[in-house]
Formats: sequence, structure tokens, C-alpha cells
Amino acid sequence: RGGHIVDCDALYYALLASEEGAALRQELQTAFPGAFGADGSLRRKALGQLVFGDKARMAQLNEIVFFHVGNAVRARLVRERAAGRRLFAIDAINLFESGLAALCDTTVGVLAGRETRIARIMARDHLSEQAARARIDAQKPDEFYRTGCQVLLTNDTSLEAFRDASRRLLNDITKEETP
Repeated sequence: RGGHIVDCDALYYALLASEEGAALRQELQTAFPGAFGADGSLRRKALGQLVFGDKARMAQLNEIVFFHVGNAVRARLVRERAAGRRLFAIDAINLFESGLAALCDTTVGVLAGRETRIARIMARDHLSEQAARARIDAQKPDEFYRTGCQVLLTNDTSLEAFRDASRRLLNDITKEETP
């Protein structure tokens, strides 16, 4: 549809690997030296062990990441608007906490059952069940998204059913925004 999607997780890792993210990488290395390898690369599991289950360390990580990823998202929004793009989507687990929701005309929450999320995280990130549960436990409860988002989609069905629901929602949103 000619829009642009920023996946904040992917952006975070792209920043870590690029010159654009040098300040992010430096702040993280200073705050969490044990999470980086000798070659300077982030060791995700090591970082997870440092922050999941430790609210203060998680808050420290989020403060650093929200600042740098937020600035990068805003820069991309400016660039895409200048290029004439009408649609710009931000895919972020911490959309509200990071302040990025303020950039959105519509907020959409995507929810799935706890066990479904655990299984998906284990498969995607090759984590143990215990590590996947720790990640889920570090997230806000579903009620946070139910009350904070304007629209909710449930992703407990097949991929094709979810795609259909997503397409219908996008059609509804773009119809509302058509002058």
C-alpha cells in the first residue's frame, strides 16, 4: 500500500551493527559490559540474563534503548513523510512506554495467549521454556494493551486468518484517513 513499517526490534539490532547506532552501543557497553563479546557484539542471552527479573536493570536498559531507538524512529518518520508516504507504522512492544505512541493516529494491540507466546518465543529465539517465560513475565499484562490500544487483534489462529484480519483492519484505517 506504499506505506513504511518500522520494526523497532529490527531497528534496534540494525543500530547496534551500524555507525548510526554508535552512541547506543557505547551506552549499552558501559551499562552492561557483560552482555558484549570480546569482538564488541551483543550477546542477547547474556543481556537477557542481566535484565529479565531485575526491574532496575530492565528500566536502565529501556531508558537507553527508548532514547536511541525513539530518535531513529522519528528520523525515519520525517524521511518517509518527506518522500510523500501516507502510511507509517511502528511495530513496538513498548510503544506506550517509549513515548512512540504519541506519533500514532491509531494504536493496534496484537494479543495471543500466554502459552502461544511462550512457544513462539522459544521457536523464534531458540530459548528454553524458563527463559521464554521470563520474557513474558517482564511484559505488561494483556489488560494494559486492552485499555491502552484503540484496536485489538488476536493472533491465536492461523497465520492466514491473522493476515486476513490485519488486511481488513488496514482497509478500515485507510478509509478513515482518505480525504
